[in-house]
Amino acid sequence: MLRRELLNVQMSLTIATRGSKLALWQAHHIKGLLEARHPGLGVQLLILKTQGDKILDVPLAKVGGKGLFVKEIEEALADGRADLAVHSMKDVPVERRPGLVLGPIPRREDLADALLATQYPSLEALPRRAVVGTSSLRRQAQLLALRPDLEIRMLRGNLDTRVGKLLDGQFDAIVVAAAGLNRLGLTAPHNVRLGPPDFLPAVAQGALGLEFRADDAKTRDLTAFLDHPDTRDAVDAERAFLARLEGGCQVPIAAHGRLEGDQVALTGLVADPDGKRPVRAERRAPRGQAMELGRLVAEDVLAQGGGDILRAVYGQGKA
Repeated sequence: MLRRELLNVQMSLTIATRGSKLALWQAHHIKGLLEARHPGLGVQLLILKTQGDKILDVPLAKVGGKGLFVKEIEEALADGRADLAVHSMKDVPVERRPGLVLGPIPRREDLADALLATQYPSLEALPRRAVVGTSSLRRQAQLLALRPDLEIRMLRGNLDTRVGKLLDGQFDAIVVAAAGLNRLGLTAPHNVRLGPPDFLPAVAQGALGLEFRADDAKTRDLTAFLDHPDTRDAVDAERAFLARLEGGCQVPIAAHGRLEGDQVALTGLVADPDGKRPVRAERRAPRGQAMELGRLVAEDVLAQGGGDILRAVYGQGKA
């Protein structure tokens, strides 16, 4: 609950965001919710370009490092240029920058992927050697596990740019996040949902994350109402799974957390990029043990050979 004394003063808040259409939609969405909840609050946007926005000619898996889409935004929080960051949660590294915290996690959008095509109504309908665009090793691995004959080609850029390349005829199909399509109102003549249990999403896909300085009680109070407990428990389990695997958003790791009564269920996946060695594990636990659940599922995956797959993908280091 926002402290009473804050209600009686004119307040302002600056949101740091990327400049893509999707990132701006997300920032404006949170801005609108905050202003509706707190009349008199003025919310401004600080638009920044991240390293991930600048490097568009290299697959994400080869760029290296974590936090490609958040580093510059977190710097703006740390130096006081911004009070709040609105992230696509799947882009946020599990390692936290000192002095910053992840706050509320709003209700999740659709967590699935979507296969878009102009001529073909399903994954099965794609012809042999069809060209499918994605820069995600996770999507590539799961596509090739289902259709090893497909030709996967790199597809980078903002969501509207990627959809435009499909409509221009550069690909037979592309795979993107359903949440982004829903938020921007984008689609194609054929839009096929690729979701669990056959096709698992990226960790925290479809969820937003709000980040601010750890000592900023005002922003913590202003945003607290946005937290959605069911989403938080599912995302906490998924991110704990990712943390134990020491993975980033550019590696072939997938996870699907969901609430089943008073329990959290988690399915985790590690796969080699060609889709020939998927390793999957699943467990359930009480809601209060979501993070421990994520770690246990990761241990199961590692015990089944997931560590060898990740070492091969990373080229070095441990899983």
